[in-house]
Amino acid sequence: MMRAVVAVGVLMLGATAVIAQQDQLKDTQTMMKGNGKNAGALSAIVKGEKPYDQATVDAALAQFDDTAKKLPKLFPASLKGKPFDGDYQPSDKIWQDKAGFDEHIASFAKAVSDAKGKIKDTDTLKAELGLIGKQCGGCHETYRVKKT
Repeated sequence: MMRAVVAVGVLMLGATAVIAQQDQLKDTQTMMKGNGKNAGALSAIVKGEKPYDQATVDAALAQFDDTAKKLPKLFPASLKGKPFDGDYQPSDKIWQDKAGFDEHIASFAKAVSDAKGKIKDTDTLKAELGLIGKQCGGCHETYRVKKT
């Protein structure tokens, strides 16, 4: 009887770990999609497709800042090799070059932090978005792979 209770307990812990991992994957994807949506909104302003709107800028920067704070914990070793939905997958380089990945996160966080309070119009948005986008793109080029 005791073995059965222990076995059930072990299975429940395993199931809980799998659910937690799936939640982590979903949270990470949701955050990255939010970044893309906000970058697109800012890009539309820079291109003149939308009028300048400080609330849109502030909301995007707040979300980017939140991402920068959460990024160090979004890719734990337990996610290595796990399938992500969508067209992209985290590269194993995230875990092979943790120091480099952390450096990219710090650069992104600095670019976002530096942009806060500087963006007041389309011209300043264009300049700062370019710097933030460079950080995003650099990380994506190295630490993200397109699924085949």
